[in-house]
Amino acid sequence: MKKIPSTLMNRSLPIFAAFLLTSVQAADLTHLESLGARVTRKGEVVTELTLTDCTKVGQAELRTIGGITTLKSLTLFGKLAGLTDHTVDFLLPLQSLESLSTEGAQLSDAGLAKLAGLKALRSAAFFHLSFRKEGFTGTGFASWKSLPNLQRLTVAGMSMGDAGFAAIAEIQTLRELSTWHTWQTEAGNAEIAKLPNLTSLKLGQRLPRTGIQEPSLSDLSLPTVAKIHKLETLKLGEARFTLKALRELKALPNLKSLTIYETDIPPADIETLQAELPSVRLTFEPLTEEQRKKLEMYLKEAR
Repeated sequence: MKKIPSTLMNRSLPIFAAFLLTSVQAADLTHLESLGARVTRKGEVVTELTLTDCTKVGQAELRTIGGITTLKSLTLFGKLAGLTDHTVDFLLPLQSLESLSTEGAQLSDAGLAKLAGLKALRSAAFFHLSFRKEGFTGTGFASWKSLPNLQRLTVAGMSMGDAGFAAIAEIQTLRELSTWHTWQTEAGNAEIAKLPNLTSLKLGQRLPRTGIQEPSLSDLSLPTVAKIHKLETLKLGEARFTLKALRELKALPNLKSLTIYETDIPPADIETLQAELPSVRLTFEPLTEEQRKKLEMYLKEAR
């Protein structure tokens, strides 16, 4: 048998290694798809990955995801309890990632701060992040002020209070913020109002919590919201408003769209408000009986 020159073999090794690595990655990707992952490719490059059931996602799967360094968008929903302060490190190689959405991750504030290492992020959404996790406050968002391109943030279903919103208020690049079902108070609205470039805001009611009697969204909130003068799109929900208080929103010079959802207010008052805001597209849906019961639960006094 003819002997292969050592120089040729040495040149072939990297090619063989690259082929082997690609094969391993393909097998790992097949495993993720077997768990329900939806994968989007641009040509041969994987750019998006979505998993809506992460109950079986652990260290090995997160390491695999972190190895797909071409990802632009990553969505991990469905009880992502496997994402912790330790395993979050596996995602940090995703330096092309522009959009991150998670549900159920278990991070401390230090772990949340680590995600500020994803420098290309433009959009992030956290649902049920570290809910009732001891010591979690949301102050880890303070590190996110270093992200140069972050424009959209969603925080919902979280035991995060006003300190977390004070940290978010430091992210001066934010243009869109959506938040509901947290532990904020009226003081959290004042923090949100500090964001200098906010053009879109969705603001819902706080979660019921022992020791907190006052709602976080009420007539008292509207003068604060009216100070966010760059707002173009505003969504308010799960509250009781009077027409007099809603008139505070007339102070928003750039408002184009106003949505009031799951809120207790007479439809006639909405019609009057629309007449007084002729240049604003106003959307309102009357409460269903189920929504009314839910609102009563959210607004009941703490026992």
